[in-house]
Amino acid sequence: MTALRSRRAVAAFGAVSAGLLLLSACNKPTPLATITVGTNTVSSQTDCYNDGNAVATAELAKCLKSKDIKSIKVDPDETVRFGVDPSIADKGWTILMNGQPLTDASNKTYRTIPGSVFFNSQYGASGNSTLVSIKEGEKTVTGLWSFKLKKDS
Repeated sequence: MTALRSRRAVAAFGAVSAGLLLLSACNKPTPLATITVGTNTVSSQTDCYNDGNAVATAELAKCLKSKDIKSIKVDPDETVRFGVDPSIADKGWTILMNGQPLTDASNKTYRTIPGSVFFNSQYGASGNSTLVSIKEGEKTVTGLWSFKLKKDS
């Protein structure tokens, strides 16, 4: 009877160990970045994330041209609210508009910008949509989340 119990204990321990090993092999999700306009919200994880290390420039260029960029409609009279996970804020983050810095780096988890900015030629906008990105990292880019803002008139 004792040998049977020890075999069961060893088997249970092996099953638990194998399960933990499988869980540790899974990739954890990247932090979220969120944009809210009025009552509409869009959130995104990113493929351009290197868990705190610099993302290669070639990889960033591919991410900016991705076809899977989420979009949200923006009434120019509305306020656009940006929110990031605390792990992004800790590294500093900047809002980019069409690849150019729109804001200084911030360590806050939340920022607001008037919707009209994203369709104003003075800020580099053209047409009825704008590519907006959230860049993690102040000196090197360690993550990039992109969204397409579409003018809702």
